[in-house]
Amino acid sequence: MQVAAACEPRHDAPRASRAVPIHVMPRGAAPRHATPRCSACAMRQICMPPELTPDQLAQLDEVICSTRSIKRGEALYRAADPFQSIYAIRAGSFKTVVMHRDGREHVTGFQIAGDTLGLDGICGGKQNCDAIALEDSVVCIIPFTQLEAICREMKPMQHHIYQMMSSEIVRESSQMMLLGTMSAEQRVATFLLNLSKRFKARGFSGAEFHLRMTREEIGCFLGMKLETVSRMFSKFQRERLVQANGKTIRIEDAEGLGRV
Repeated sequence: MQVAAACEPRHDAPRASRAVPIHVMPRGAAPRHATPRCSACAMRQICMPPELTPDQLAQLDEVICSTRSIKRGEALYRAADPFQSIYAIRAGSFKTVVMHRDGREHVTGFQIAGDTLGLDGICGGKQNCDAIALEDSVVCIIPFTQLEAICREMKPMQHHIYQMMSSEIVRESSQMMLLGTMSAEQRVATFLLNLSKRFKARGFSGAEFHLRMTREEIGCFLGMKLETVSRMFSKFQRERLVQANGKTIRIEDAEGLGRV
């Protein structure tokens, strides 16, 4: 198995200029576009605590008063940008990337609808990676200063933020174990089962889904060469564990994939 700490520079998704500053509308200002609210959002059960009352949801609706659309290949933010907000993905998907000085990139994660971006910026007051849209996407902008104030009044929300931070620690630990102890076969199997679980939790099919990331990006995330990733997909297909049709993946034998 060949392991790569980072991948070659990408040519199909040029590095855009630094992310455009976000201007959050003041409370009470009329939005220029009808903005979806937490109280009516299908992703609410994923990114917000379930026990919030209607009054508490109304408070959040005042704070989360802006969304932003990001085109495929564009940056939501770049490493070293000032930290001001966290972002809940309403639609679409992203990859988070750490860029090396020689132009190589290392993918640190893939985020889908319901996931949160930007939490790692709390520590140093600036973003630690690039967040790049894998497809046309929409995020809800949550100004962190206002969120802190809400958390002081709303204990369920405060607890939920703690849970999100804790889950980031768990994710990092799992990623270290994946890279440090698993074979190439086990890494790809774990990656597919994790995606399946996350899609299912959001009400989508856990058996069939479309991969927005490339095989190369999967390799960057799993610490593997592109050729190794492609070989593992072919192996799983021969063993009738997975059916791959381009970027559409169908898990034929989830138990078998789990045994891997």
